Amino acid sequence: MAVHAYDQVETMLGQGTVGLEFEQQYTGVDTFLVAVGGGGLLGGVAAWFGGSMKLVGVEPEAAPTLTSALQAGKPVDSEAGGIAADSLAPKRVGELTFPFAQRYVDRVVLVSDDAIQQAQESLWSVLRIASEPGGAATLAALLSHRYQPKRGERVGVLVCGGNTTAVNFPKLERSADVCV
Repeated sequence: MAVHAYDQVETMLGQGTVGLEFEQQYTGVDTFLVAVGGGGLLGGVAAWFGGSMKLVGVEPEAAPTLTSALQAGKPVDSEAGGIAADSLAPKRVGELTFPFAQRYVDRVVLVSDDAIQQAQESLWSVLRIASEPGGAATLAALLSHRYQPKRGERVGVLVCGGNTTAVNFPKLERSADVCV
């Protein structure tokens, strides 16, 4: 059986388990930032929380699939490029995932390629987390102030993705402890 990368019930169910894991590991979080490509991860997480947590989608400026869909009121073709194209740049958000975003996502913020790369570098230099560009988009929203938490707001940031290779880190030091 073929499994769609984001627009299939089974995919959303699997990706929704991230919400379960997050809920079990972290308490007291007010807002959860989740990267958006086709919307499967955000849709699954949104379905899990069902409105009990504020969700913010984060997309690259060069691939605003959910932003375009929300403006149009339905999934539409959108730009699909930028540094995070491998993971966050389908032509359109999923038909199955879109209603969950419409219903449960508080808002979507857009981040630049430069902000994504800076977040990726910060993840490595501070935490030694090797993240693909798409995985660093959520942290980019915070570091670039595209998402500004209110005083006292506790924000969870989902670092996701699996397209990591040394090529993704052109400015980072190479060392024996790089996880690829």
